[in-house]
Amino acid sequence: MFRHKGSRRTFLHNLRLASNLSFIAGIVNIAGVLSVATLTTNVTGHFAYFAEEISLKNYSKAITFLLFILSFLLGAFTCNTLIEITSLKKPRIAHAFPMIIEVAILLIIGFGFVKHQEYIAYLLLFSMGIQNALVTQISQSVVRTTHLTGLFTDLGIEISQLFFYRKPVEKSRLRRSIFLRLSIILCFFLGGVLGGIFYEKYELKILLFAALSLIIALLFDNIIIYYHLTKRKIKSSFHEEEN
Repeated sequence: MFRHKGSRRTFLHNLRLASNLSFIAGIVNIAGVLSVATLTTNVTGHFAYFAEEISLKNYSKAITFLLFILSFLLGAFTCNTLIEITSLKKPRIAHAFPMIIEVAILLIIGFGFVKHQEYIAYLLLFSMGIQNALVTQISQSVVRTTHLTGLFTDLGIEISQLFFYRKPVEKSRLRRSIFLRLSIILCFFLGGVLGGIFYEKYELKILLFAALSLIIALLFDNIIIYYHLTKRKIKSSFHEEEN
């Protein structure tokens, strides 16, 4: 899910990545809205608020929205920088460090170590910048998990194309892509709905469930990888014994 890149990456890898991380993004999004009344998975709306506050000459508030935007940007920058540095020596675990940072942020906020509303928003935006950059880098821009505007645009285009493309290969490719985008939307929606339901009782502790989901995804990916590596070693040793 996290390790395969380029031609080695399959539709199933992208589907697992998309469904897991979009579910987490849905939880983070609703947590930000309900706890600090701020969108914490994308920055599109913050540009509008920033422009509004500038026009009203509320410069201190405008700076806050600018910092929201920069927090997301810094998260994406940090993620890719860590991946590039780690890839030089240990490419197999290059994805792990950004994920560990995201998990740490969700745990810190979930356990209530951060009380200031603006700091909560900064950290959640930073974590979602990390996540969006991570999935973009891993999937080579095929998967996005923290915002839906581009997904709905692509989905509308591809549904339209179904009426014009006639070749079986083209139809198959379109159906798989549509299914992937619908999965992201559904999982984001599911994360948001469940997060909203449980927020009434657990408040920001719902982020602990998001962190747990991310840990499980990382562990599952490692288990699958080590299973295949062990299987190859056993086969290789078996062939060597035969020879």
